[in-house]
Amino acid sequence: MSSIAAEPEAKPAAVAPRMVLALGLAGLLAGLFIVVVYEATLPMIEANRAAALREAVFRVVPGSKAMQRLVVKGGTLAVAGDKESGASIYAAYDDTGKFVGYAVPGQGSGFQDTIRLIYGFDPASKRVVGMDVLESKETPGLGDKIYKDEAFVAGFSKLAIEPEIVVVKNGTKSKDNEVDGITGATISSKAVVKIINAGNDTWQKRLPAPGGEPALQPKKEPAK
Repeated sequence: MSSIAAEPEAKPAAVAPRMVLALGLAGLLAGLFIVVVYEATLPMIEANRAAALREAVFRVVPGSKAMQRLVVKGGTLAVAGDKESGASIYAAYDDTGKFVGYAVPGQGSGFQDTIRLIYGFDPASKRVVGMDVLESKETPGLGDKIYKDEAFVAGFSKLAIEPEIVVVKNGTKSKDNEVDGITGATISSKAVVKIINAGNDTWQKRLPAPGGEPALQPKKEPAK
C-alpha cells in the first residue's frame, strides 16, 4: 500500500530587517515633522484665536474698544494673569478706559453638536446687549440661522434677564425677556437661550455691584 507524504507547511516569509528599520525611521521622521510644524504654527494659531475673540467681544458689547480677562480669585472677580487658567469672562471698556459691560462665553448642546457663543451683558440695566455664535454645526438652512438670521441675533441687543430669558413663537414676543424663536429651528433657538441663562446663573452671583468693576490695567511692555 503506497502512501503519499504530506507537503510541509509553508512558512511565512521573513520580514527583512532593513525594511523594518526603514519603516521605523520613516515613522519617526513623520512624527518629528508633525511636531515641528505644530510648534512652528502654534503661535500663529493662538494669535488668530485671540484676535477673533477680541473682535467678538467688541461686537457683543457696544462701544467697547478695549478688554481684559477676569477670573474669580478668593471670591472676588479680578484681572487674570497671562498664564492664569480657569473659568473666565471679559470686561470691556470704551476708548477712554470706562467700563461698558461684560462679555460672557458659554457653550452647550444644540440640535447637531456643541454650540459655542459669547454674549454681552450690561450689569447696570441687567440686560443682554449682544450675542455672537463662535462655533456651530447646526443644520444648514435651518439651525445655522442662529447666527445668519439678523432678526434673531438682533433680539439679543436689549434683552432683560429676569426672571430668565425665554423663547416664544416667532412674532409673538411681548415682554423684554422674550426672544422670537426661529421657525423650523426651535431646538437651536432654545439652545442659544439655554446657554445664556446658564451663563447668567453662573456669573450673576460673582459680579461686583455696578461701579465696582475692575479698572482697565495698562498693557505690559514686552521684555527686551
